[in-house]
Amino acid sequence: MAQFWTLLSNWESLRTNVVELENVSVSYNSHPVLKEITLRVDPGEKVVLIGSSGAGKTTLLRKIYELNQDCSAFIHQDYALVPQLSVFHNVCIGRLDRNGTLHNFLNLVKPRQDELGRVEPILESLGVSEKMNDRVSELSGGQQQRVSVARAIYRNAEVILGDEPVSAIDPHQAGTVLELLKARSHTLILAMHDVSLAVSHFERVVGLRQGEIMFDSASANVTDTLLTDLYRPC
Repeated sequence: MAQFWTLLSNWESLRTNVVELENVSVSYNSHPVLKEITLRVDPGEKVVLIGSSGAGKTTLLRKIYELNQDCSAFIHQDYALVPQLSVFHNVCIGRLDRNGTLHNFLNLVKPRQDELGRVEPILESLGVSEKMNDRVSELSGGQQQRVSVARAIYRNAEVILGDEPVSAIDPHQAGTVLELLKARSHTLILAMHDVSLAVSHFERVVGLRQGEIMFDSASANVTDTLLTDLYRPC
């Protein structure tokens, strides 16, 4: 019996994916964007990436997604929504690949009750449930960003990646959305430009500068001196 529980425990650990990069470099048109990045994020960790524009945060997120697509959901900076479709259908896009063609077609023609029951609570937690049947093109930028967040949560992936996922949301409400993402994700990795918001809501902070990891630290150890050095002009 002891062997059985040991095997079960090992099997469960294999179901959760470690995000791991070792000496990864990325270049665009011969221009280096990431330089020998080594990064490990264990299952259950919540991590935020900070750094100046062009430091490589988005490229790093995309590389992580490229290597972990099967178990990840991605919140795009430009939302990546279909403006002609309703909020409901845009959220449902998060699981299109998990349902059959007939299921998806029928849900497009007439929303299924089981799908409505799953989508509406997520939208309600983000304060946009009353927009569920509205076209995305009719929403404000902040509302569209919430829909993008809802789609990632709805996918129920082991890892959620987000590129500036609260940049268009009112600062007073952005913290609430971040806490929701932390609560509704297993492993979370976000890139953020708002340093104070990032440090106050995440225990682990990774600072990127010119395509390199300058520090990987507990938020309590991220000092003003460290930030000044990270954001100093190139």
